[in-house]
Amino acid sequence: MICRATILLLLTVAPLWAKFPDDFESPLTRIAFGSCNKQTLPQPMWDVIAAQHPDLWIWMGDNIYGDTRDMTILAAKYEKQFKQPDYAKFREATPVLGTWDDHDYGENDSGSWYPPKAIARDLALNFFEVPDTDERWSREGLYGSYTFGPEGQRVKVLLIDDRYFAGKPKNPGSDLLGAEQWTWLQKELKSSDAQINLIVTGIQFLSEDHKYEKWANFPPSRAGLLNFILEENIPGVVFISGDRHIHEISIKNDAETPYPLLDITSSGLTHSWNNFPGETNRYRSGGIHTDLGFGLIELDWDATPATLTAKLINRSGDTVNYVSMPIDALKAASPTTQPDQ
Repeated sequence: MICRATILLLLTVAPLWAKFPDDFESPLTRIAFGSCNKQTLPQPMWDVIAAQHPDLWIWMGDNIYGDTRDMTILAAKYEKQFKQPDYAKFREATPVLGTWDDHDYGENDSGSWYPPKAIARDLALNFFEVPDTDERWSREGLYGSYTFGPEGQRVKVLLIDDRYFAGKPKNPGSDLLGAEQWTWLQKELKSSDAQINLIVTGIQFLSEDHKYEKWANFPPSRAGLLNFILEENIPGVVFISGDRHIHEISIKNDAETPYPLLDITSSGLTHSWNNFPGETNRYRSGGIHTDLGFGLIELDWDATPATLTAKLINRSGDTVNYVSMPIDALKAASPTTQPDQ
């Protein structure tokens, strides 16, 4: 058995640049995000993403395709992606945060039963260049939160771990988050003074009609978070998600929500579901993009009223779907949507 310290030494990364955020005082105005990135495939999106001049990049999972229980192999795959030339150039200029999903966790559709999960967690934190003083190193799992911006222009990024503690999906009472992460999430949301509480999750939160991985496969977890947001009237909650190899925007605005909840799914940085046959999503706004792409949230704090615009952007840099709303609508109004262009 290779010890955790030895495994970490296997991941020899380049000298630190400005990749982990070091400015938490300035307001975020452009947050880019994406998922499903295979380290062995061409990666044409990094220059396209960089052209949007994001203040922050968020990995949402399947950041590499590890798919192994051999931690030496997983470490080598993380190193390959870390040193990928286009990504290396991108991360020199753009702060990075992230969480994982199943393939970078190390095993397809896996959960709490994955044997080397503690070592895999360390490799992921190292890949994100999380400082060793960060509290994420001192607890189990990959979850964590970071708050950016001054009062009145504040964004809290909440990174969910949907693997380390997850039970078997669709089993009665099966839990996605685990007790400690659930307690942490409640505390982080209740204590937040941010205008935007951005919840980053590897799998889709809102969509419940398809047969693949989703929060709806864990009904107590999904209902518990919906109820908590409603009962505690937590403002500004926006979800971003990956996993699906498609890009779509979902909006839920009904008796279970205190205001329109958004879930912006962007999945397919290196490969996507080009022969996607279509599927029902009762919350979908606009169309589905099935080629490579990424997501972008623009926050215009100077507008009257301040505005949030969520976009899906293709490999040519064109917006293929978006939703725009006043940030105050994340307390009580309906969004204005625009279908695919």
